Amino acid sequence: MTNSVAKLELFFEMLVVERGVAKNTLESYRRDLLALSQYLKSDNLINATTDDLKAYLSSLHADGLSARSVARHISSIKQFYRFLVLEGIISQDPTTKISTPRQAKNLPKILTEIDIGALLSTAAENDSPEGCRLTALLETLYATGLRVSELMTLTHEAFSYETDTLIVKGKGSKERIVPLGQHARNALKKYIGVRPHFLAAQKSSKWLFPSSSAEGHLTRQRFGQLLKQLAIDAGLDPSKISPHVVRHAFATHLLSHGADLISVQKMLGHSDISTTQIYTHVLQDKLQDLVMNHHPLGKK
Repeated sequence: MTNSVAKLELFFEMLVVERGVAKNTLESYRRDLLALSQYLKSDNLINATTDDLKAYLSSLHADGLSARSVARHISSIKQFYRFLVLEGIISQDPTTKISTPRQAKNLPKILTEIDIGALLSTAAENDSPEGCRLTALLETLYATGLRVSELMTLTHEAFSYETDTLIVKGKGSKERIVPLGQHARNALKKYIGVRPHFLAAQKSSKWLFPSSSAEGHLTRQRFGQLLKQLAIDAGLDPSKISPHVVRHAFATHLLSHGADLISVQKMLGHSDISTTQIYTHVLQDKLQDLVMNHHPLGKK
């Protein structure tokens, strides 16, 4: 193992042990930094200069990577070299003069309440075990705004008949409790009755949504496929439907009905409220109307 590879492994170990980063986040760091290591060749990673790193980033632009992807690479690189400085492995950080380009925030795709209603009613028409599962998944996703990875990895114990909440393990293995509406509770109760259908040869599974996949639970890719087909059946454009778009609908519809931003932040599991604030951009007309009609100086 070369010195550079050894330092990379130390960095990845720190991310897991000290920061508790999620598996997908860790893999993202690994891909970015191994790509940099390959570009620099031999054992130049530790001794890389600012010019070396700028040349690498220029190569990413030349390869046609989007500004968002390049920004992610920059973040990974900065984190790694800061780690090397803190560990005393290098004395100067070569990334201090490398800035992350400002990016325009992409507004989330919007599903109207009518669209969501069409998806839910279409799913409910299928009374087979697969239909019950899809209804439970969609009702739960729209009721809670979970990340699709959180929904797929819900354990059987996360849902209880006695409570109106779900216990969710989010990023960094942090647990949070999210409220669960009556429609979602009813859909989950009905699904639990047909859940053994998805256990196949297994006699039991810790997952709420078990399957025959290598992971042992329904995969995000499969759920995405099921949603696309459901959109077609409901007469909607499948290109506009995904689990993440339903999560956006959850947040947008809550805010449009008067929910406060901090409550939505907590339910979404955002660590920084600035991440949640993107949803206010899709509610500008409502916010303007709120000021004009309710502020003492807003009325003509």
